[in-house]
Amino acid sequence: MTAPPRGNNGYSVYFITASTFQKQSLFQSDRFSLPFIETLLNYRLQRKYLLHEFVVMPNHFHLLLTPTLTLERALQFIKGGFSYRARKELGFAGEIWQPSYYDRRVRDIEEYINCKYYMRQNPVKRGLVKTPGEYTYSSAYPGFVMDEVPERLTRALQIA
Repeated sequence: MTAPPRGNNGYSVYFITASTFQKQSLFQSDRFSLPFIETLLNYRLQRKYLLHEFVVMPNHFHLLLTPTLTLERALQFIKGGFSYRARKELGFAGEIWQPSYYDRRVRDIEEYINCKYYMRQNPVKRGLVKTPGEYTYSSAYPGFVMDEVPERLTRALQIA
């Protein structure tokens, strides 16, 4: 089976990592982190993508998402939308993002679970919290309702 092309819409789940410009710790407080999470959730509500998991670290973020348009367009909404908001609402005039991002297509439920675990453990590993549920800038924090695991990934479990 050949892999779908990058940016395939509505089908593939991607593990995304994007960093702040020159690894600045912009997301170490509520000032930037909360508006960024609001931006993520707003575009999700607009059905620009399905958002399965997220974690916002001080100088980067990780996502598990399924684009409904293309992957490139989803990241343009996220990074560009937040950049616009940071300039307009927060008065931030500097560069926010490194020009690119890392993406990996999640091929099966095992890989999905591994990515989710990695994301949830990231703040613990960095010494920011003791448990994933304590980290307020993550979908592991109580109260966030994320999109379900895509059926194509869970179907393999039902067959086995």
